[in-house]
Amino acid sequence: MAFISKKRKAVNSKVNADKAYSLKEASSLVKEINTTKFDASVDLHVRLGVDPKKADQAIRGTVTLPHGTGKTKRVLVLCTPDKEAAANEAGADYVGLDEFITKIEGGWVDIDVIIATPAVMPKIGKLGKVLGPRNLMPNPKTGTVTNDVAAAVNEVKGGKIAFKVDKAGIIHASIGRVSFAPEKLAENSQEFLNAIIRAKPATAKGTYLKGISMASSMSPGISVDTKAFIH
Repeated sequence: MAFISKKRKAVNSKVNADKAYSLKEASSLVKEINTTKFDASVDLHVRLGVDPKKADQAIRGTVTLPHGTGKTKRVLVLCTPDKEAAANEAGADYVGLDEFITKIEGGWVDIDVIIATPAVMPKIGKLGKVLGPRNLMPNPKTGTVTNDVAAAVNEVKGGKIAFKVDKAGIIHASIGRVSFAPEKLAENSQEFLNAIIRAKPATAKGTYLKGISMASSMSPGISVDTKAFIH
């Protein structure tokens, strides 16, 4: 039997495993049970009643969290020289093309988001095997393939996140930090869940939101009541 520390037992005792909490309650509780000494990420895990193997149910999208994620994202813009100045002025961390393609081919992926212009996508296609598994491949559906690179950089830096359902039918996303006020965590969570609800495919049958869990790093998950989001 795995050893459970007194601190973890105390934390576990505060979470009722049989209760589905409201977003407001979960957002307060997730702060209360945090045991890390660093500003841990707060994540939402949403289990959906979809079949990700079907193309029309492989849900993906973007949403701008009203209070951001609390993390400054490292953005790489791959573009032609005429777009570089706009990308730099918008605050991109890295801007260029061929030199970064070579770095990525060599295994460099020390970035959070890649934005590309349509003109350079043919060159980037060969990076799919490296970028695809890490959800870093630019995609028009998430706004990361665009000619307006400045606007795209501003959106990412301002709290825009991308989400995608995994093979198990679950969407995972960071919606803030434990240092956030409960109200901000709840508002970010609500906006994220609204985006998932809007993305519901017409072909999805039965219960769409099957389960919602909120958790911070190394803390137990808190079940969130899905009934509040059924319309």
